[in-house]
Amino acid sequence: MSFPPSYGGPPPWQRAGAPRPAAPPRQPRLDQPGLDEPEDADPSAAVPSTAAPSEAGTPVAEAAAAAPARTTVADRLPLAIGPTGRPMPVFPEPAPLTRHGPARVIAMCNQKGGVGKTTTTINLGAAFAELGRRVLLVDFDPQGSLSVGLGVAPHELDLSIYNLLLQRGVELADVVRPTKVANLHLLPANIDLSGAEMQLVTEVAREQVLQQALRPAYDDYDVILIDCQPSLGLLTVNALTAAHGVIVPMECEYFALRGLAMLTETIEKVQQRLNPGLEIIGVLPSMYDARTIHTREVMARVVERFGDHVFHTVIARTIRFPETTVAGEPITTYDTSSTGAASFRQLAREVLAR
Repeated sequence: MSFPPSYGGPPPWQRAGAPRPAAPPRQPRLDQPGLDEPEDADPSAAVPSTAAPSEAGTPVAEAAAAAPARTTVADRLPLAIGPTGRPMPVFPEPAPLTRHGPARVIAMCNQKGGVGKTTTTINLGAAFAELGRRVLLVDFDPQGSLSVGLGVAPHELDLSIYNLLLQRGVELADVVRPTKVANLHLLPANIDLSGAEMQLVTEVAREQVLQQALRPAYDDYDVILIDCQPSLGLLTVNALTAAHGVIVPMECEYFALRGLAMLTETIEKVQQRLNPGLEIIGVLPSMYDARTIHTREVMARVVERFGDHVFHTVIARTIRFPETTVAGEPITTYDTSSTGAASFRQLAREVLAR
């Protein structure tokens, strides 16, 4: 090899007979552990148990011993900001169950209609069932929307939850129906339930009637979801008395925000007088549309008011949900790869994590 005159000739170690000097030892980067190794290094390779005598006790060896455990680049990346304006955590897949029961009873409650209670009940229940949980959905609305959303014609029912509550000799097993989804069962309702509120007024312990009716199901199911009617009447109080927790679906709209104050007052009264163990699991923003300033403003107000009680998962507005109602099945089976299905699967993991 020839070099230009200005170069001064090859380095000494390239001249004939000259030995190449050893490379200086590489200093570990203690401020960024794990980034100083070459890309093809095996992170699982074990460090030899015996070191050369010349390395023992040196500052480099002591610094390496004091360095923190090896981490990956992903571990140091900040969490992405979710639609609620907070870092979005990762919710792991829950461990499979070795047995079923006792059931956790959750009421879907909001006195304002059209906020997504029924849609949430159906699809969250289906997402729980995908995770191996046995789920019972309770239609506690005289409109029977939950039953319709699962392909049941309310006017054709011989027995409904009304009969279970107010007729002697009717057992829970007589009324519960299977659905198209494995591990997902339905306790249907129809317009007859509208008369139950008046009849319950004269009953002893009228607020605990639903709780007594559901008690035989506690050992057979892992989750019981109650779809409440859009009011704060006696039927809703029954649902709150029977529940361990409340999920509040809330449309990202101003009128829905106003109604939350009245709902929280009712929940507090039930906690004080009827069900001390009742807790608010979370407020679920639904029908979310990030393109509108109003939606984002309402979201910010909800997070400011309720803090960590607001779910990180947000249910976005999509045409798929009305389509599933017509099909009579949850979105997890109707369009299993859709954004809506992914949102409810994430919500199920978040609820279990809470």
